[in-house]
Amino acid sequence: MKLTTPSEQYVEKAKLLTRDNAERILSRMRGKLMRRLEDQKIIPLQAVAMQLELEDKQLQEWRERLAELRAKHKD
Repeated sequence: MKLTTPSEQYVEKAKLLTRDNAERILSRMRGKLMRRLEDQKIIPLQAVAMQLELEDKQLQEWRERLAELRAKHKD
Protein backbone atom coordinates (compact mmCIF):
# COMPACT_ATOMS: atom_id res chain seq x y z
CA MET A 1 0.00 0.00 0.00
CA LYS A 2 1.50 3.28 -1.08
CA LEU A 3 0.69 6.10 1.30
CA THR A 4 -0.14 9.46 -0.11
CA THR A 5 -1.87 12.51 1.25
CA PRO A 6 -5.62 12.13 1.56
CA SER A 7 -7.88 13.95 -0.87
CA GLU A 8 -9.67 17.06 0.38
CA GLN A 9 -13.01 15.24 0.09
CA TYR A 10 -11.94 12.64 2.65
CA VAL A 11 -10.40 15.23 4.96
CA GLU A 12 -13.78 16.98 5.04
CA LYS A 13 -15.54 13.66 5.75
CA ALA A 14 -13.08 12.98 8.57
CA LYS A 15 -13.74 16.41 10.10
CA LEU A 16 -17.47 15.65 10.27
CA LEU A 17 -17.04 12.41 12.22
CA THR A 18 -17.73 12.18 15.93
CA ARG A 19 -14.82 11.33 18.18
CA ASP A 20 -16.18 7.80 18.71
CA ASN A 21 -16.52 7.17 14.98
CA ALA A 22 -13.04 8.53 14.30
CA GLU A 23 -11.61 6.23 16.99
CA ARG A 24 -13.37 3.24 15.41
CA ILE A 25 -11.83 4.06 12.06
CA LEU A 26 -8.39 4.51 13.63
CA SER A 27 -8.74 1.10 15.30
CA ARG A 28 -9.07 -0.54 11.86
CA MET A 29 -5.75 0.84 10.57
CA ARG A 30 -2.93 -1.54 9.75
CA GLY A 31 0.62 -1.50 8.46
CA LYS A 32 2.35 1.61 7.19
CA LEU A 33 -0.50 3.92 8.06
CA MET A 34 -0.51 2.86 11.71
CA ARG A 35 3.27 3.19 11.96
CA ARG A 36 3.19 6.68 10.47
CA LEU A 37 0.56 7.71 12.99
CA GLU A 38 2.53 6.18 15.87
CA ASP A 39 5.73 7.90 14.71
CA GLN A 40 3.76 11.17 14.58
CA LYS A 41 4.55 11.70 10.92
CA ILE A 42 0.86 12.34 10.26
CA ILE A 43 -1.89 13.82 12.40
CA PRO A 44 -4.92 11.74 13.41
CA LEU A 45 -7.22 13.70 11.08
CA GLN A 46 -5.03 12.76 8.10
CA ALA A 47 -4.91 9.16 9.25
CA VAL A 48 -8.69 8.95 9.51
CA ALA A 49 -9.09 10.52 6.06
CA MET A 50 -6.56 8.12 4.55
CA GLN A 51 -8.28 5.13 6.18
CA LEU A 52 -11.69 6.30 4.88
CA GLU A 53 -10.27 6.64 1.38
CA LEU A 54 -8.65 3.20 1.55
CA GLU A 55 -11.85 1.57 2.79
CA ASP A 56 -13.92 3.23 0.06
CA LYS A 57 -11.49 1.96 -2.57
CA GLN A 58 -11.56 -1.56 -1.12
CA LEU A 59 -15.36 -1.51 -0.99
CA GLN A 60 -15.55 -0.45 -4.64
CA GLU A 61 -13.17 -3.26 -5.65
CA TRP A 62 -15.21 -5.76 -3.65
CA ARG A 63 -18.43 -4.61 -5.32
CA GLU A 64 -16.84 -5.00 -8.76
CA ARG A 65 -15.67 -8.54 -7.96
CA LEU A 66 -19.08 -9.45 -6.58
CA ALA A 67 -20.78 -8.14 -9.72
CA GLU A 68 -18.41 -10.25 -11.85
CA LEU A 69 -19.18 -13.36 -9.79
CA ARG A 70 -22.91 -12.77 -10.03
CA ALA A 71 -22.65 -12.28 -13.78
CA LYS A 72 -20.75 -15.58 -14.12
CA HIS A 73 -23.23 -17.37 -11.91
CA LYS A 74 -26.19 -16.30 -14.07
CA ASP A 75 -24.60 -17.86 -17.18
